[in-house]
Amino acid sequence: MVVFETDRLVVREWSDADGDRVFDIYRRWEVSRWLGAEPRVMTDRGAASKAIMRWNERSREAPYGVWAVEERATGTIAGTVLLVPLPDPTDGTAGRGEVEVGWHFHPDAWGRGLATESARGAIEHGFKAGIGQIHAVVRPDNRASLAVCNRLGMRPIGRTNRWYGAELEAYLI
Repeated sequence: MVVFETDRLVVREWSDADGDRVFDIYRRWEVSRWLGAEPRVMTDRGAASKAIMRWNERSREAPYGVWAVEERATGTIAGTVLLVPLPDPTDGTAGRGEVEVGWHFHPDAWGRGLATESARGAIEHGFKAGIGQIHAVVRPDNRASLAVCNRLGMRPIGRTNRWYGAELEAYLI
């Protein structure tokens, strides 16, 4: 199911056929090093299938989701864009109505503005659904994602360890 489209991208739910590409993205340290409290790479193809199932489950509660970013011209999955509730800092459950936009892209998609384009689409998707403000949280040394936040017009609100058990730069739009 297509969630939204941009000039160059189709953002949609994941399919089982995307598993090889999911594994290829998340098996790479250069991608996974920025993710989660304890970054780790995906170690086998079966983990990709499980991730797809989890992501599609998270996408059932509109307007939230973890979606495939497909390049319109080639049909290639460039990466992932997400719009999800931030976890409660005390117990990890869905938090206080705070929402996060995020992106994870294959290195062959880096440097072409696809993260910015897909994140902008996700933000617009959230705003159209009535979400009033959206956060991004980025590891302080992830210069590429910090640049995406700035290109999106997000306002830096400071460094925090409030979410995901890691020290992160927080942004808001």
